Amino acid sequence: MIRRWTVALAGMVALAACGAESEPGVESAIDATTTGSTEVAASLVCEPSADMPVTGRTSPYDSVVFALGGEEAKLCYGRPSSRGRTMIGGELVPYGQLWRTGANEPTIIHLPFAATIAGIAVEPGSYSLYTIPGEEEWTVIVNRSISQWGHESEYTPEVEAQEVGRATVPSESIDSPVETFTITADPSAAQATELVLEWENTRVRIPVERTNT
Repeated sequence: MIRRWTVALAGMVALAACGAESEPGVESAIDATTTGSTEVAASLVCEPSADMPVTGRTSPYDSVVFALGGEEAKLCYGRPSSRGRTMIGGELVPYGQLWRTGANEPTIIHLPFAATIAGIAVEPGSYSLYTIPGEEEWTVIVNRSISQWGHESEYTPEVEAQEVGRATVPSESIDSPVETFTITADPSAAQATELVLEWENTRVRIPVERTNT
């Protein structure tokens, strides 16, 4: 499903509130849409669920913007924290089971150009990103459906039928634990970047490469 290319005033106000909770390296939604020499396309505005206010969330709603070939893309996601619990590989994010790759809404990537995500070819549009964590590798799932709630129980056969593809990427260990789930963009070339997922002692890199200029 191609994401609706409109901007909702209410969504912009809500995102202004969540931007204040961003950590270094993660660009807030409100900053991403108001800074720079040119205005970011309306398609890149995160649209959190109207059923859950952004302010006061236990898991802040945030975003990361990255450029490929001179154009910006954006990823919107919820950021849960461990708070003394074992998350990845534990009861809440077990190995071998589907995960929304964040909290609350599904993680959504907005691409105004054709690209590959972990080698999966996608057309310009918006896609939800799910993962299946593993001890040595993770499965990345790209899905056209973006309107469902993120909880894994909402990944119905109807939603699954809209999958674009699945791919695997390696998982690596990090020495310094990361308390709050964080996604950053690490550019590897003008036309390519890696989405770097870090939480607790785990890091996963998802390559994203633009396929046209």
